[in-house]
Amino acid sequence: MTDKQTNVWPALRYADARAAIRFLVDAFGFEETAVHGDDDVVAHAELRWPAGGGVMLGSARPDSVLADLPAGVGSVYVVTDAPDAPDEPDALFARAVAAGATVVKGLADEDYGSRGFTVRDPEGVYWSFGTYAGE
Repeated sequence: MTDKQTNVWPALRYADARAAIRFLVDAFGFEETAVHGDDDVVAHAELRWPAGGGVMLGSARPDSVLADLPAGVGSVYVVTDAPDAPDEPDALFARAVAAGATVVKGLADEDYGSRGFTVRDPEGVYWSFGTYAGE
């Protein structure tokens, strides 16, 4: 198997980007890779998913090219590893709930073979995690 470069990065805006970063790291296990800005505004942040890929995010601000996108809007699907991996769905679901994520759809086995769940973060972004990695 060859390593593939990640070329798709969801980008999100948050009213409180620093709080969002803390939540995504604590609740889901993202790794804080880069945060640029000052104490009040995050101009750009990159959070890596341990199994590959990640998300970019920043503070909602009027000078952004995403200024028309409201903060706290979005939906991201993240592939978790097999049931015996460190980021397997059951343990990740428990971690997310313990950190205060709002459960939208509880942990379930899907008819297409995935095991996963959907939660919302404190600003309302939907986060779905599951073992389905695509066709």
